[in-house]
Amino acid sequence: MLNLGHRRLSFPTVLTVSFLLMILIGSSLLMLPIAGAHGQATDFIDALFVSTSAVCVTGLTTVTTATHWSFFGKVVLAILVEVGGLGFMTFAVMLANLMRHRLSFGARMLTEESLNLDHPSQLRVIRLIIRLSLLIQLGGAALLFCDFGPRFGWAKGLWYSVFHAVTAYCNAGFDLFGPSLVGLNHDPFVLMVIALLICAGSFGFLVWRDILTYHRRHRITLHTRLALVSGGLILGLSIIAFLISEHNLSQFSDRLNAGQRLANTIFLAVTPRTAGFFSVPYPQLSTAGLIITIVLMFIGGTPGSTAGGIKTNTVAVLFLQCIATFRGQEASFHHRRFAREDVTRALTLFVSAIGLLLLAVLILAMTQPLPTHDGVTAVIFEAVSAFGTVGLTLGLTPHLTILGKLIIILLMFIGRVGLYTFMFSIFHNHSTTHTYCYPKERIIIG
Repeated sequence: MLNLGHRRLSFPTVLTVSFLLMILIGSSLLMLPIAGAHGQATDFIDALFVSTSAVCVTGLTTVTTATHWSFFGKVVLAILVEVGGLGFMTFAVMLANLMRHRLSFGARMLTEESLNLDHPSQLRVIRLIIRLSLLIQLGGAALLFCDFGPRFGWAKGLWYSVFHAVTAYCNAGFDLFGPSLVGLNHDPFVLMVIALLICAGSFGFLVWRDILTYHRRHRITLHTRLALVSGGLILGLSIIAFLISEHNLSQFSDRLNAGQRLANTIFLAVTPRTAGFFSVPYPQLSTAGLIITIVLMFIGGTPGSTAGGIKTNTVAVLFLQCIATFRGQEASFHHRRFAREDVTRALTLFVSAIGLLLLAVLILAMTQPLPTHDGVTAVIFEAVSAFGTVGLTLGLTPHLTILGKLIIILLMFIGRVGLYTFMFSIFHNHSTTHTYCYPKERIIIG
């Protein structure tokens, strides 16, 4: 808890408010005339929407990033994405280290909350986060420059390489091309570099720590094992599912050869891990392909990463718990049982996310102008994309009313801060401690 005057605020509450302040600062900067491509100020609601999308590393936008923003506005977007992706507390710790200041206990606990760490002693991972993130993004930018340099020239190619390396690693879908990467879908090299950056960002910082320090520690935590196995299975199954549902993108056979279509299919399976890039127009996918994408967006990436969604470990824990329940056993993985509170937390997150999305979809369906064809699919796709901080859309975003924009903003915010953190910050500060408990009684289930 942190003391603020006469109020005691929980760490989740402080974290939630801090993200909100970051979004408002970004909105103020994006509203400046200098941020617009033509020297014109951007409306508050659009600036708020784009700032939320950047800080929450989503990529949904009500304006075209390539043409609406000036160079200053695009730099602001890149900074917001970087800070939002790595976490503002990461940069606060880095600044404290540079100034040789010792963090207070409250700051250490807040950092632990923001990075999903188990214990303040794991704060040593922050230096690894910063160094590894910078190294991966610089490496990704260098690889992209091999293509963008000759294509766009030295200055523009370097800027495009850095910008897209940042947005890809932070799992944000902002691009400087217009229709995302559709114009580059014939270039497997660029698609694979972007896909690798997305996977690197969605791995999770603790997973990276375990992998990079394995030669010294000779130990991998259960969290990392579960994240690698579940993430690998989900990615592999999603590639197979897209190959079956889209027939290796046979609808684009007149423009792409078989190898290029395979690269785009793999890209289709990677981007719903909460990076809003796309190389083929989603309205041209089959209904089955859209359903697969919605499921992948809802799942998201690994806990403690730049990705959103309910996270791969949550799905893995619930799946293993279901199998164990049918067998009359306790859920376990790699000779370890899951803590009961972790199973309960996973179930609470899953049910709460479903309830929140159902409510959002219902409100959007009643208030927004929907396309006459597959309107329900479009609104579900939009809501899940916002909650999973993905950034993909079927074209609904530019046509949202003010109410629709506010709903999507709220979904992006909750998706990035974390549904559990957001709800805890609301209810915990108003909770009362009971010195009694009620007796148990069985009910019929199923």
